[in-house]
Amino acid sequence: MTDARQANAAGEHPWGGHPHGSPGYRRIILALFAAGVATFSQLYSVQGVLPELARDLDVTSAQAALAVSAATLGLATAVIPWSAVADRIGRLRTMVIAVIAAVVLGLLVPAAPGYEALLAIRFVEGMALGGIPAVALAYLSEEVSAMYAAVAAGTYISGTSLGGLAGRLVAGPLSEFVGWRIGTLVVSLMAACAAVVFIVSAPKPRGFDPVPRSAPGAQSLWRKLKANLRSAPLLALYAQGFLLMGGFVAVFNYLGFRLEAPPFLIPASLSSLVFVVYLSGTWSSRRSGTLVVRRGRLPVLLGSIGVMACGLVVTLVPWLPAIVAGMLLFTAGFFGAHAVASGWIPQLGIGGRAQAASLYNLAYYGGSSLFGWAVGLAFVPFGWPGAVAFVAVLMLLAAALAAGLLRHAEA
Repeated sequence: MTDARQANAAGEHPWGGHPHGSPGYRRIILALFAAGVATFSQLYSVQGVLPELARDLDVTSAQAALAVSAATLGLATAVIPWSAVADRIGRLRTMVIAVIAAVVLGLLVPAAPGYEALLAIRFVEGMALGGIPAVALAYLSEEVSAMYAAVAAGTYISGTSLGGLAGRLVAGPLSEFVGWRIGTLVVSLMAACAAVVFIVSAPKPRGFDPVPRSAPGAQSLWRKLKANLRSAPLLALYAQGFLLMGGFVAVFNYLGFRLEAPPFLIPASLSSLVFVVYLSGTWSSRRSGTLVVRRGRLPVLLGSIGVMACGLVVTLVPWLPAIVAGMLLFTAGFFGAHAVASGWIPQLGIGGRAQAASLYNLAYYGGSSLFGWAVGLAFVPFGWPGAVAFVAVLMLLAAALAAGLLRHAEA
């Protein structure tokens, strides 16, 4: 019997979460930070080697981008099943199983014999990785004091941004000198180390009540999903993930191709250093949690989208320092928006926090899979301005939906 259920049975106050600054709070923050690093370093490691991968496997830039989309599509299809598993066996146990499976599959990616095999392995790897984002925020909301849930969620998101940076920044330069296979192998070994930190650090859950085995699991699951899909504010938040993440991944998918072409002619070992801008996302995701406490969620969300838009426009300037500055703003704005939207989901979830979070992740990675490839249809014929115009439309739609449907949803 969990601590939460024991308290309810004894008529005591239910578990209120680890208070800010307590040892349990610090362990959860460290564990989820490490989980974010382990997950996203593997998920996006190939994004830093796409030009090299395209040359090695003799495919186009849009086809190479499918190596990223395959993993995010696998993740998107798996988040809801993972949430159902987490309802039965527990959040932490589910994440441990997922991260171990993902590390094993990540080690197989460098051994892929060809393009089709690479896509298949990446898809299954993405399915395994889905167990972390599907459950992490639900686990956090049950184990951390509600007053500091937004700050804790921001810390987790900063871990995901740092993981994405590490994966790209390590694999990219290595790909030029020893090939993309060695580059992705090194990232997978790094992810294994982060996974160990997560497993060792995460405290025993105290706020989780499992779904009884006698309950009609599938029927209960669909009922929870339907309830969350009928909420207009939740649909608006799902749209944020779908549209903003799709545009964000697309920009980074095709940026390397742009920098390798005239007038820049920058080799992969140097162009991949642009991913250092992810550090602005590590900062902004934590900062957004603090701003939410003072300003409210919707103003911070809309402000973050505005920062994204400003940065995207700046990247049109054909001057490398301007592109770097634009990407700093674009990345900071995205992670600020993502931290707000993802941290808002558990507060508005209806009938199942894990399912509400999983639907957000389904939209988030579905957008990544779709637009990470589809923007290439504008990039190939029209170059960078075509890609920017496509992504700008996605951001404008996201902002309009947020302003229209989230105005009265502050919780």
